[in-house]
Amino acid sequence: MPHVVTQACCGDASCVYACPVNCIHPTPEEPDFGIAEMLYIDPATCVDCGACVSACPVGAIVPGHRLPVGQERFVEVNAAQYRDPFDGAARFPVDPSRRLPLAPIDRPRELAFDRPVSIGIVGSGPSAMYAADELLRRPQISVTMYERLDRPFGLARFGVAPDHLHTRKVMELFDDIARNPRLEILLNTEVGRDVTLEDLRSRHQGIVWAGGAPTDKPLSLPGIDLAGVSSATSFVGWYNGHPDHAGLDVDLTTGRAVVVGNGNVALDVARILVSDPDSLAATSISRPALARLRESSVREVVVMGRRGPAHAAFTLPELIGLVDSGIPVVVDAADLESVPAPAELDATVRAKLDLLAECAARPEPEGRRIRLAFFSSPLEVVPGDDGRARGLLVGRNRPVVDDAGVAVGIEPTGQTTTLDAGLILTSVGYRGVEVPGLPFDAARGVIPHHEGRVLDGADPVPGVYVTGWIKRGPSGFIGTNKTDSAETVSSLLDDLESGALAAPEPRRRRLLSRR
Repeated sequence: MPHVVTQACCGDASCVYACPVNCIHPTPEEPDFGIAEMLYIDPATCVDCGACVSACPVGAIVPGHRLPVGQERFVEVNAAQYRDPFDGAARFPVDPSRRLPLAPIDRPRELAFDRPVSIGIVGSGPSAMYAADELLRRPQISVTMYERLDRPFGLARFGVAPDHLHTRKVMELFDDIARNPRLEILLNTEVGRDVTLEDLRSRHQGIVWAGGAPTDKPLSLPGIDLAGVSSATSFVGWYNGHPDHAGLDVDLTTGRAVVVGNGNVALDVARILVSDPDSLAATSISRPALARLRESSVREVVVMGRRGPAHAAFTLPELIGLVDSGIPVVVDAADLESVPAPAELDATVRAKLDLLAECAARPEPEGRRIRLAFFSSPLEVVPGDDGRARGLLVGRNRPVVDDAGVAVGIEPTGQTTTLDAGLILTSVGYRGVEVPGLPFDAARGVIPHHEGRVLDGADPVPGVYVTGWIKRGPSGFIGTNKTDSAETVSSLLDDLESGALAAPEPRRRRLLSRR
C-alpha cells in the first residue's frame, strides 16, 4: 500500500522535493499550496520508496500498511484528492515537462563576494528558524537571533498542543539548525527594552523581523471584560508554560466551558479541557496546569461557529484526530441539513461533513464531551452575582442562499438561548502588533512589505526585512513559513549582491557588544 500523509503534516514541503515521482501535492509552485489543509500522496503514482518519510521533520508520513490505530481514515483522505467523484478528473494532473527535480533540490546560491556578513533576526519561532537555515547555507553569513523569552522556537514550543507529539517534533529540526556555530541565539533579550532596533541596524548588514502575531483579534461583546473570559491564545500559553500566561485566571470549577470560534486552536483547547489528565502527564504540558486540570469540573466544552459546518475553520486532519481520539464529539443533526449540495463541495469539505454526520448519528454520550455548535453567534457575556461570567447569550443563525440555491452567507433568526458557562474562551484569530520604528498596516495587523522588504509607503526601508505571520498574517501551518522565509532571504541576498546593504559602523558595533 502507498505511503500516506497523516494529521501531523506541518506543510513545509520537504517531502515534495524528496519525492522522485512527483506524487505529493499541492507543491509550493501550485496555487493550492498556500490554502491546502495538508499535503496529499497520490496512491496511483507513489512507488513506496520512503524518501518522503526521511524528509518529513514531524514524522507525518507512514507506509499505508503500518498506519497506527486511529489514522486509517487518512488512506481515503489522501486518495480522494486525486479523483473527482463526478467526472473522474484528476485534481493534480502531472505534466511531465514540469516534473519537479529529484532530491537534493539544488545547490545553495553562491554569493558573488567572500566578505563576512552579519544578519540579525528578531524572534526565534518557525519563520525565524527557517530564515536562519536558509541564510546559513552561505558560509559568509553569520546570524544572531534576539529572543525575549527564556526558551526559543516561539509557537512551535508554546502554541502547539502538548499532546500533538509528532507536530512538536519539528523542534528537533530547529535544534539541528541552532547547533550551527554561525548562529547565536540571545535569550531574554527584548528589542525595545534591552536593545533598540537602531542598535541592531548598526550592528548587522540586515535585520529580519520575525516577531509573529502575538495577540488575538478582539471580540467586541457586552461583558467581554468579565472575569472568567479569556482568549484561547492565553489559555494555550497557560497550559504550555508560557511565562506571560502563568498567572491566567482559569475557572475550572464550572461544568461547562464555551470556546467562541472553531479553528484548530479552538479544537485543541476543547480537547485539553476534557482529556484524561493521566494521558497528558507524559507530555510537555505545564505541571501547574496539569494539577489544575486534575481537579477540573468541566464536563462539556461547546465549540461554536457563526457559520455552518461546510465553512468550519478547523481542518480535516484536526477533526479526524479529535473524532478518533476517544473523546465523544456531539453534533446536532439539524446543523447538517442546511449545507450546499455535494456537487458544490470539494473532497476535503465532503469528508468533513461525512465525519460530522457520523458524530451526529451517535447516541448522546455520558461523561465528558465536546459539542460542535454551528450557526451560533455570541451576543453577550452574562454576569453572575459575584461579577464573574456565568453564561453566554447566543443567537441562532440560518444560511442565506442565492437564486441558484448556493449558500452565500448567514443571517440571524432572532432566536436566542443562554448557555451556562463559567469559562469562556475567544478563538477568532491572531493579530500582529505594531513595532516601534517600523511601518505598520493597522487594518491587517502586518508590516507592509514587497517580497519581504519592509516598505514605508512605496519605498523600502534599507536593510530591514520581514517574515512569518507579521509579514503575511496568521495563515498556514508551521512549515508554511519555510517558503515564506525563503522569499524574504532571496530578497536580502539580492540586496547584498547589489550593494544595497552597507557594512555596519564599527564603533556602534563595539558599543552593543559591551552592552
